[in-house]
Amino acid sequence: MRTLSTQFRSIKRPNPNPKLCKSSSPTKSEIKFNAKPKSESDSWCVYLILSTNHPIKTYVGITNNFPRRLKQHNGELNGGAKASRAGRPWICACIICGFTDRSEASIFESKWKAISRRAPRKNKNDHHSQQSEDPSSPLLQHRQAALKKVKDSLHCTHLEFIWHLDPL
Repeated sequence: MRTLSTQFRSIKRPNPNPKLCKSSSPTKSEIKFNAKPKSESDSWCVYLILSTNHPIKTYVGITNNFPRRLKQHNGELNGGAKASRAGRPWICACIICGFTDRSEASIFESKWKAISRRAPRKNKNDHHSQQSEDPSSPLLQHRQAALKKVKDSLHCTHLEFIWHLDPL
């Protein structure tokens, strides 16, 4: 046996408790966890919500339970994103369903946010008549244009895009 260090002369045992050695076969709890069938509530979605109070803004996020998440954003339940506190109440503008796992949804969300940030905004003077009617329209059009670029860059044929608000 060897010592741990010259200052601490404790002995390092090769395997202090051989009974706790993990076997190669999975335990019963691991089998139960892995055998869990994938339910509809486990499926992930990416969503776009729109604030209804001034200043009008949008928020993109992911969840596997959209009704609960919207209640969180609106302050009805604990856990909403800090960025969404100022725009309450929020309404659903678009929801994208059909992601196979959280990772795929996160990649899609990240790409949508990044393209939205980089994309040039349309001049306010170009939409002065339309903007006076609905101030949310330019924001939704901007997010929709970014979403189109995301669709072009990723494989999205298995996804379902549901618009609740008309961006046009």
